[in-house]
Amino acid sequence: MRIRPTEVPAGLVPTRRRVPTASVPVAVDAADPVTHAGLAAGLSRGPGVALTTVSEADVVVAAVRTADNSTLEALRGLPMPPPARIVLVVSDGWCADLTVAAHCGIRAVLWQADAQPRSLIRAALAVAGGEALLPSAVQGELLDQADRLQRNVLLPKGLTPSGLNTREIDVLRLVAQGLDLAEIADTMCYSERNIKKILYGVINRLGLRNRVHAVSYAIRNKLI
Repeated sequence: MRIRPTEVPAGLVPTRRRVPTASVPVAVDAADPVTHAGLAAGLSRGPGVALTTVSEADVVVAAVRTADNSTLEALRGLPMPPPARIVLVVSDGWCADLTVAAHCGIRAVLWQADAQPRSLIRAALAVAGGEALLPSAVQGELLDQADRLQRNVLLPKGLTPSGLNTREIDVLRLVAQGLDLAEIADTMCYSERNIKKILYGVINRLGLRNRVHAVSYAIRNKLI
């Protein structure tokens, strides 16, 4: 799917707010020297921004022409310290997989036409504070990808987005309710041996310590 900047309403939509209190080290990465100078000049107006090199930055503002998978993968080569947090400025549209974008450390996207000093500074500070800022059309594509993953990959295999199947979640729910293995087996019409196999399969696959840890994991991730 290719999203053109003209298809997207101006502005960004915040998901969570936590503004950093100290100046945030921010660097600019752009192949075009004019674009690089313009972004740096805009960011320099922010009292909460301290311009620095990529290797010392908490946030990198990277400018690309078209956001495709190969372009985003190339950003992984930037020598910035982990965790990578990137504000991507796009001039010619989006046609990348959002899972690739997330893996590459992209936490905000701005169309170049909207990359004014105020929005650049706001995006850099927001990303440093843990927010993710995406134009509405990119958010829509993210939801569409999640829906396709659920329908075409997870559901046919009986899995949920957590990587657990419904049977495993049912077992953890019953453990959380205080039932012992024999009671769970009776409730689910399985043998006690099968219940043990299901439970310990979850524990081993997720690297958990024991049943209590497995239940805690399920509650923390809102699976039960």
